[in-house]
Amino acid sequence: MKKQTLILDKIPTSLNKYINAERTNKFMGASIKKKETEYVYWMCKEQGLKPIKKKVQVDFYWYVVNKRKDPDNISFAKKFCMDGIVKAGVLKNDGMKEIEGFSDHFIHDTQEQVIIDLVEV
Repeated sequence: MKKQTLILDKIPTSLNKYINAERTNKFMGASIKKKETEYVYWMCKEQGLKPIKKKVQVDFYWYVVNKRKDPDNISFAKKFCMDGIVKAGVLKNDGMKEIEGFSDHFIHDTQEQVIIDLVEV
C-alpha cells in the first residue's frame, strides 16, 4: 500500500468565514474558493506529489490552536483541499471512483496546519 502526504502550513478558510463572505458579496465566496484551491495546488507541486491511479483513503489531521472552533466548521476546508489536489493532477477526480473514504482527526497544537495522507487501497 502506497501513501503520499501533503502538508499545509495553514488551515484553509472555515465554513463560517466562507458563509459570511458569501453573505457580504456574491463574488467573495468564489474568490475564497479560487485562492484556497490555488494554495493547495501549489503546495502539491512544491512537495512533489505524484499522480495516483488507484482509489485512495484520505486522512486529514487538523492541527488547531483554538479549541473553540467546531470540528465540522474546520473540516469544511477539505473541499478546497480536494479541489487543489485534483487540480494538481494527483487525483483524476474527487468522486467515488477515486475516493474510498475520509477520516478527520483534530489535534490541539501551538501552530495550525493540516496533514493530508492519501493512502492507496
